[in-house]
Amino acid sequence: MFTLNEDERAIGETARQFADEFLAPNALEWDEQKHFPVDVLRKAGPLGLGGIYVREDVGGSGLRRLDAVRIFEQLATGCPAVAAYISIHNMAAWMIDAYGTDDQRNRWLPGLTSMELLGSYALTEPGVGSDAAALSTKAVRDGEDYILNGAKQFISGAGANDVYVMMVRTSDEGARGISTLIVPADAPGLSVGPNERKMGWNAQPTRQVVLEDVRVPVANRLGAEGDGFRIAMNGLNGGRLNIAACSVGGAQTALDKSVPYLADRTAFGKALLKNQALQFELADMRTELEAARTLLWRAAAALDADAPDKVELCAMAKRFATDVGFEVANKALQLHGGYGYLHEYGLEKIVRDLRVHQILEGTNEIMRVVVARSVIGAA
Repeated sequence: MFTLNEDERAIGETARQFADEFLAPNALEWDEQKHFPVDVLRKAGPLGLGGIYVREDVGGSGLRRLDAVRIFEQLATGCPAVAAYISIHNMAAWMIDAYGTDDQRNRWLPGLTSMELLGSYALTEPGVGSDAAALSTKAVRDGEDYILNGAKQFISGAGANDVYVMMVRTSDEGARGISTLIVPADAPGLSVGPNERKMGWNAQPTRQVVLEDVRVPVANRLGAEGDGFRIAMNGLNGGRLNIAACSVGGAQTALDKSVPYLADRTAFGKALLKNQALQFELADMRTELEAARTLLWRAAAALDADAPDKVELCAMAKRFATDVGFEVANKALQLHGGYGYLHEYGLEKIVRDLRVHQILEGTNEIMRVVVARSVIGAA
C-alpha cells in the first residue's frame, strides 16, 4: 500500500500535472468570479477522471478506490473546490455503474465518463440533513413513469449539470421506502434556485433543485424500489474518502506554501524558518497530514477489499482527514501572518474551501456516530 509501483506513480503524476496546468493557475480567479470551469472539466474526461472507478466497457478507468484517493489528493493541490466537484461527479457515475442495468449503463455512462455530461448526487433536502432517511421528496408511480414532487438542497453542479442521481420516497416505510432515480436535468418541471452565496467552494455552483410534477421513467430507477437508501449510503462511502483526500491535498498545498514564505520572511534579525517554535509547528503539520493520508489509504484499501469494517474505516478517515486538513490549512494561514489573510496568497481560499469538508458527505459528528456504533456493537 505504501510503496507505489510505476503505474501507481504515473496515475498520481497525471493528476498532478492536470492540477498544475489547468487548476492552480486559475483557482483564485475562479473563486473570485464564482466561475464553474466546465471547459476545464471537459479536459479531465479524456484523462479518465470522469469515471475513475467505473468499469472500462463504458469508458471508465476501472481503477481502485486506493488509486482514486491518490488522484483526488493531487487534484486538490490545484483547487479543492473543483476537485471536490469531480469527486461528486464520480460518485454519481459509480452508482449508475454499480447498480444500473446494461441499458442504463450504456445510455448514461459514456457521456459521464467522458465528462461531456456532468452528474450530481441529490440526497439532501431543505429540512433534512444528517437524518437522510427522513427525506420527503415523493415519487408516485403512474404507469411506466414516476411523478416527482419536492425539493433538494445544497446540490453541487445544479444548473450546469446534465444528470442527477436522486434519492426519492416511493413509500412511507422510512429508509426502506427510498428509491434511486436517474433524473435528467432538462426534465420538464425541474427547476433550480439561485447559486448559493457560500463561504467557500465558489468555483462550483450549489443550488436548490425543485421538482414539480416531474415525470421520470420507471426504467430510470437504479435497483428495486426501496433499495435507494442502501445505494445512497454505499455511494457515500467512496465520496467520504474522496472528500477526505481533497482535504489532504489542499492542506498539503498550504503547508508547501509555508516553508518558502518562512524562509524568505525575516523578523528579529533572522529568517522565520530558523525559529524552532515555527519548525515544530511545521513538523506537527507534516506529521498530522501523513497520519491522515495513511488512514485514508487504509480505508480505501478496505473499501476495495469489501472488508467487514469498511464503513467505519471510511467514517474514521473522513472525520480525521477533514479535521486535520482544515487545521493544517488554518495553521498555514497563521504562519503567513497578515499576508495569509490576503486573497492573492491563496491561503484564505484553501481554508474556506476545506471548512465545508467537515460538514458534507455526512457531518463529522455523524462520522463519530458511525464509528461509535461499531465500537458499541463490538462490546
